[in-house]
Amino acid sequence: MSTKVVLQKQVDKLGSPGDVVDVADGYARNYLLPRGLAVRATKGMVRHQDSLKRAHEVRVVKQKGEFESIASMLAGTPVKVKARAGDEGKLFGSVTADNIADALRAQLEVDVDKRSVHLDEPIRSLGTHEVKVRLFADVEPIVHVEVVAAD
Repeated sequence: MSTKVVLQKQVDKLGSPGDVVDVADGYARNYLLPRGLAVRATKGMVRHQDSLKRAHEVRVVKQKGEFESIASMLAGTPVKVKARAGDEGKLFGSVTADNIADALRAQLEVDVDKRSVHLDEPIRSLGTHEVKVRLFADVEPIVHVEVVAAD
């Protein structure tokens, strides 16, 4: 059996606010409805979903604009990360996504979650490295991270 619900908030892999979706009864009853993520799709709620969808789209456009301005700043400004290194330029340890997120917060005053910093593998050498940072859907600037030797 399935139940039609109108999403009130963004739900990963299901939809955005205002979407009318069919979900399993148990998923709706035990997860979506108690957490306020959705409401049952009645005739009145289906009419109300249009206004929810419009409000969500306005919020998304505004947020995307804000994140695009942050992205242009991040792409144009290198971030320096200090790390202990040996004579040949190899690091003792590595520079991780957490270190880069902390550096962005300290130097550029941009609050970035460490899960948004995409490293294929931790940085283990001195020099300039390109790192992708996911700020918002379709807003992923390339940040130049300069790893310098700590004194």
